[in-house]
Amino acid sequence: MLHAVIMAGGSGTRFWPQSRHQVPKQLLRLAGERTMIQQTVDRGISWASGVRTWIVTNAAQAGRTSEQLPEVPKANILVEPAARNTAPCVGLAAVRLLVDDPDAIMFVMPADHVIQPVEAFTQAVEKACQLVEQSPERLVLFGVTPTFPSTGYGYIERGEMIGAGTPPVFSVASFREKPKVEVAEEYLRTGRYYWNCGIFCWKASTIMKLIQEHEPEIHGLLMKIADAYRRGDSEAVIAAEFPRMRSISIDYAVLERAAGVTVMEAPFQWDDVGSWLAVPRLNGVDTEGNTVDGPYCGVSTKNCIIRSSGNHLIATLGVSDLIIVHTPDATLVAHSSESERIKELLVKLQADGRTDYL
Repeated sequence: MLHAVIMAGGSGTRFWPQSRHQVPKQLLRLAGERTMIQQTVDRGISWASGVRTWIVTNAAQAGRTSEQLPEVPKANILVEPAARNTAPCVGLAAVRLLVDDPDAIMFVMPADHVIQPVEAFTQAVEKACQLVEQSPERLVLFGVTPTFPSTGYGYIERGEMIGAGTPPVFSVASFREKPKVEVAEEYLRTGRYYWNCGIFCWKASTIMKLIQEHEPEIHGLLMKIADAYRRGDSEAVIAAEFPRMRSISIDYAVLERAAGVTVMEAPFQWDDVGSWLAVPRLNGVDTEGNTVDGPYCGVSTKNCIIRSSGNHLIATLGVSDLIIVHTPDATLVAHSSESERIKELLVKLQADGRTDYL
C-alpha cells in the first residue's frame, strides 16, 4: 500500500523569532490558515489516510507535532533521538513500515513546503506510485522546472524520456550541487535541469536494499531497530542505535550511487518557503507592498513584512523594506536585504548564553 512519510525534524532558523528549537518552521502558520505540517498532511489525506501517514521528527518537537495532527495516530510519530540527516530518517521510516506492510510504497516529502494546486500534486503521486508498482526497483524523484537561476538548490539533470504521458518522466543523467550563478544560468538555458525538491517515491524494501548496498553500517543499525519494532521494545533500541548512524543525506547515501533513478517533472507549483522573503510571495501584499499578519497600523510604510502575535499592535511610520516580527518574548527588526543573516543573530544569542530565546 501507499504510505505518506513526512520528514519533520528541521529547525527553520531563518524564521526566528517565531521559529524556535521546539517550534520550528513546519509548526508555524506561514502561508494560509493552517501550519506547514498540517497542510502537508492535508495534501496526502486523500491517498494516505491518517493510519498510513508517518511523521519522522525529534523529541523536542514530537509533542507539538502530535497536537497539531489529531488525525495521525501517536504511534505513527517516529522520534529520532539525534539529528542524522535524511538517510537514517528514511531508513527509520522504512523499517517501521515493513513491519506491518512488506509491500509498502513510501511517498517521502518534507513537512515545510508549499505545493499548489493539490489536484496536480495528487495526480503526480498516483503516477509515481504506478511507476513503482510497474517496476519495483525504480526510484522516482520529483524535479521542479526552474524559474530563475537559483544558487540555493541542488539540480537534477534529466536524461532520456521513459515512456510517454503527462507529466513526463526521464532517467537521471546526473546530480549537481548548488551552483554558482553563471552555472545556474547555463542550466536554465539548456532546459535539461530541474530543481531537486526532495520529494521521492519508492518501495520501502527497495530503499533498504540500496542502503544495505551503499551504507552497510547504517543498514546494520537499522536492522537492530527493525527487530526491536517486531518485539515491541523499539524505544530503548532506537535511543541506543540511531545516534550511532552516519549523518548523511539520502541523496549522497543512495540516490547519487544507484542505478535506475528516474525524475518526474513536477506538474505543480512548489515553494520551499526558505526565508521571511517567501511570505509576501505566498500571501500577497497590500497596495503599499506590505504583508501583514496581526494588529497593525502604518503610515508611509512600504514593502514591509509585519507579523505580530496576540493583540500586540505594531505601528510603523516612514519606513520601508523591513522585516518586523513580534513574539511574546522577542522582536525582530531587520532590513529585507539581510534576511539570510538572521542565523547570525542565533549564533550570537548562543555565544552570549541566551539560549532561552533559541
